[in-house]
This record gives sequence, C-alpha cells and structure tokens, in this order.
Amino acid sequence: MKVAVGSDHGGLNLKQPVIDAIRQAGHEPIDLGTFTSESVDYPDFTEKVGRAIQRGEAERGVTLCGSGVGAVIAANKMRGIRAGLCHDTYSAHQGVEHDNMNVLALGGRIIGAELAEEIVRSFLSANYSGEERHARRVRKTQAIEDGERGR
Repeated sequence: MKVAVGSDHGGLNLKQPVIDAIRQAGHEPIDLGTFTSESVDYPDFTEKVGRAIQRGEAERGVTLCGSGVGAVIAANKMRGIRAGLCHDTYSAHQGVEHDNMNVLALGGRIIGAELAEEIVRSFLSANYSGEERHARRVRKTQAIEDGERGR
C-alpha cells in the first residue's frame, strides 16, 4: 500500500519515524514534506496528503502537526477524506475497522516517536470491516459531506 505523509514544522520530529514504520510494515511511504524546520502551515501539507489519496496515488495518509488538531480539521474538509486524530493504538485500528478512516493525524508535540510508530503500525494493519452497522454509519457520514442530510 502507498501511504502519503505530510508534516508541518510542529510534526517534523515524527515524520522520519513514521516513514520508517511505514517501510518496516511493508508499505511504500510517499514523503510530501516539509523538509525544513522553518515555520510552515499545516493546511498546505495536509492538503497534499489528501490530494494524493483523492488522485489515487496513495491509499492512506498520515498528516502531522504540533498537536494533530489542525491537521485533522484540515483533512476532514476534503471530499473523501476520513481523518482521525489518534494518540493510541486502539483508536488507530478501530477508526479504520469501523469508520473506514483513511488518514491518520498525529501530534509531534504530544507523543514520542516510539508510540507514533506503534500507532502507525496499528493504523496500517487494520482493514475496514464493512459490517452493516459500520457501513450504514459511513454512508450517513458521506451523505453529510454530500450535503444530502439536514435539509
């Protein structure tokens, strides 16, 4: 599986450990930056991750910023992106299994490299269950994105 990775300066400390964990899990990382510790804007790099998924260049993505909050907000503004902020392994695999999450957001100022690697492995090893109750919820969420609910 190809996994797009993007980071601002606040998540840069986790980017290489995340890339290493992706490779060690047998997947292909796509490094979309940043490549400098200079201050940059998380929406720019989160958008690169989301666009790679939208174009079919990656199946999943990891986006990093200082807390992970800005990155997950930006990611979830993009059509077809289902991002979750996960700082534990349970949420990382459950988000994929139940919610068909395709982008993992992490905070470089919140967790360390070893935990980030475990979370990434949990995210990548999980598969969407497709169970009816989960599929129904994903469809309802998609309908919100498509503007079909709450009219």
